[in-house]
Amino acid sequence: MISRKVVELLRAQPASDGDGVKLMRVFGGRDLERFDPFLMMDEFGSDTPGDYMGGFPSHPHRGFETITYMLEGHMEHKDHMGNVGDLQQGDVQWMTAGAGIIHSEMPKQTQGRLRGFQVWLNLPARDKMQPPSYRDIAAAEIPVYRDGDLQINAIAGNLKAANMDLNGAVTNTGTEPGFLDISFPATAQIRSFAVPENHTVLLYVFEGELLVGDDKVKVSRSQMARLSGLGDVTLENRGSAKVLLLSGRPLKEPIVHYGPFVMNTREEIEQALRDYRAGTLAH
Repeated sequence: MISRKVVELLRAQPASDGDGVKLMRVFGGRDLERFDPFLMMDEFGSDTPGDYMGGFPSHPHRGFETITYMLEGHMEHKDHMGNVGDLQQGDVQWMTAGAGIIHSEMPKQTQGRLRGFQVWLNLPARDKMQPPSYRDIAAAEIPVYRDGDLQINAIAGNLKAANMDLNGAVTNTGTEPGFLDISFPATAQIRSFAVPENHTVLLYVFEGELLVGDDKVKVSRSQMARLSGLGDVTLENRGSAKVLLLSGRPLKEPIVHYGPFVMNTREEIEQALRDYRAGTLAH
């Protein structure tokens, strides 16, 4: 079996969002078609309360999904539908903005480390105006698979590794997303993962270092590799690497975005802005 090749290598860049939250922007903002169906990825993490205490006060979304994965710390979600989510270590929040949601994400700690990720996942045009929904997934609900000392937390999707079926906590038929948190042991190892052909595959290394594919392209901490469309995902660990593997079916639809709105046409963006200003975006 051939291995997918690294076709692009990115390094996360310092950024600020919400009320002054310092984070690392892995990708997002422009030329989004090459990440289709993914739109953005941030890593947030700091021991300094001033870097995160401002949080993300009330703000709107329309047309996509947000996935928040907490590694450390404690954050609270509230939205206009009355949902209150208590996001703690290892938990996942999966929010479908659909036609419109107004929510806030605020730290529930005044000291200590806050660390995690947020990914924006596009919705097909046919689903963009669906009713909004929200799901809290506790760490205990996320399937954990082990192959020797290798550990895989299967957040979403139905992927494969060695002789294991990796069935995640979330199955989404719109973009068929896969989301794995892979923790390698301290010893050097090579592992392969099977992803559907022509699905987008993104690898983000957040600890250690990996060699990817038959070409053994080095991907270090805070780097993301975008892979080619055919073959398995082959990862060679040099010791204690941790990586997020994201995969999804490209929608191949126009992407028009403006701040917290992601639609297919400029007219739909203008409608979202009118709805928000009129107070009718979220019911």
